[in-house]
Amino acid sequence: MKPPVAVTVFPGTNCEHDVVRALELCGAAPRLVWHTETDLGEARAVVVPGGFSFGDYLRTGAIARFSPVLGAVQDHVTAGGYVLGICNGFQILCEAGLLPGALAGNAGGRFLCRFTDVLVERTASPLLAAVPPGAVLRLPINHYEGRYVLPAARLAAVEAGGLVALRYVDNPNGSANAIAGVLNDTGNVLGLMPHPERAAESVLGSRDGRLLLGSLVQAAA
Repeated sequence: MKPPVAVTVFPGTNCEHDVVRALELCGAAPRLVWHTETDLGEARAVVVPGGFSFGDYLRTGAIARFSPVLGAVQDHVTAGGYVLGICNGFQILCEAGLLPGALAGNAGGRFLCRFTDVLVERTASPLLAAVPPGAVLRLPINHYEGRYVLPAARLAAVEAGGLVALRYVDNPNGSANAIAGVLNDTGNVLGLMPHPERAAESVLGSRDGRLLLGSLVQAAA
């Protein structure tokens, strides 16, 4: 049986079908869930994909954080379910308090759309189980507000707690300590700015994203 995975959709989400395609390639049975829904069905994992939820009119992820589906996602996390937030999805999870920190405007004030290399910092979480320790993944970024920030004391706690999942090799957006992705304290929520779903087939320029998405599917099996 293919693991059921919910993929949330907000007004302005634009990566949901890319995520569905990539999850199918990894052996999952994805289902799109509109932001007003409160039932994730039989989903064993959730992906909050990228885009511009509610047009980023207030602050990236700030409005989406109050959508009904986020209540279901929070319950899913509390019950030990797995959640992956990609780009705008990462921003939403931070706004919802499911991940530490926040995402601010890129250093240099420019929108970034290119491939970048990220170092896999931690593999102890099931959400990274299919990734070789110390692997460097080639993944695309596509964001204007992707600079990961948090107060110095909290940053030290995140580092000491082993919550850093991924680091940029070249830190294109000026993120604190070059952090590209973080985990929650229990390791069942992962947020990252690079797009693994856009690196799931050779024709896209990289298949490295399958390692991350494959970990999610494996965890949900």
